[in-house]
Amino acid sequence: MGYIFFLSAAFLIVAIIIITRTFIVVPHQHIYIQERLGKFHKELNSGFHFLIPIIDQVAYEHTMKEQVIDVPPQICITKDNVQVEVDGVLYIRVMDARKASYGIDRYAFASSQLAQTSMRSEIGKLNLDATFKERETINDAIVKAVDSASDPWGVKVTRYEIKNITPPQTVINAMELQMRAEREKRAEILHSEGERQYTINLSEGERQESINMSEGEKQRYINEAEGQARQIELVADATANALKVVADAIAEPGGKQAKQLRIAEQYIRQFGDIVQTSKTTVVPLSVANIQGAFEGFSKVMGAIGPDATTAGKGAKA
Repeated sequence: MGYIFFLSAAFLIVAIIIITRTFIVVPHQHIYIQERLGKFHKELNSGFHFLIPIIDQVAYEHTMKEQVIDVPPQICITKDNVQVEVDGVLYIRVMDARKASYGIDRYAFASSQLAQTSMRSEIGKLNLDATFKERETINDAIVKAVDSASDPWGVKVTRYEIKNITPPQTVINAMELQMRAEREKRAEILHSEGERQYTINLSEGERQESINMSEGEKQRYINEAEGQARQIELVADATANALKVVADAIAEPGGKQAKQLRIAEQYIRQFGDIVQTSKTTVVPLSVANIQGAFEGFSKVMGAIGPDATTAGKGAKA
């Protein structure tokens, strides 16, 4: 009884194993490599598949999704002989499952090692400062090198990203001092530029103020000159009008005699003023002149008559 139970259990286990190895389901975005009697037979895409027990087997399983591989940190030497520790991330995708199975063993590890080798080579071409600025260039160069070498493996390198570039602590300290000096330099430059701009603005303000003052003085002189010119013009007009009135009066009948009478009056008045204000007695050069003057006055008064006298008064006015 126990022997029969043992055989039944063994038969059941063998049947389960055979069934599981005979009927398989390949998940989406996966490819299985089927071997028959130890040789490649075909690729099994996603779906349900039947295998011949004992004769067929699934030798390799590959995902067609993009895979992320961490590239471990490593020491690289830059062109200016500075040691830096660099790590990164590699992105690959299996394009040919058969090549990935039989072209190389552990294609992911091989791709990672090749990425490290390429990274050391690219870092060695650059100075330390350039390694921080040329990340994209380094990434592109590594992708190109690894993708070219991994083509026989059926693997496509999609991209590579450098995560960290860590120089030695002494270099970090020196870089911090350099950055501090650069910041102080920029601050001094900005301060000097501010002082320069302040001086320029101040001089421009003083210059504009001088211009405004000179313009004001100029306008004041112009206004004064225009006022004086207007005053002279008005005086000239008044004088011209007065002379015109006198000329018109002289041109009228009896005007000439009135003019002579006016001149005689002014002569007598001026002579009287000289006699009054001077302590010295003034005597005309010739008494005959005085007599002649009075005789002239009499002739004038006799010749003028009432009308001439009136005209003379008008001229006097």
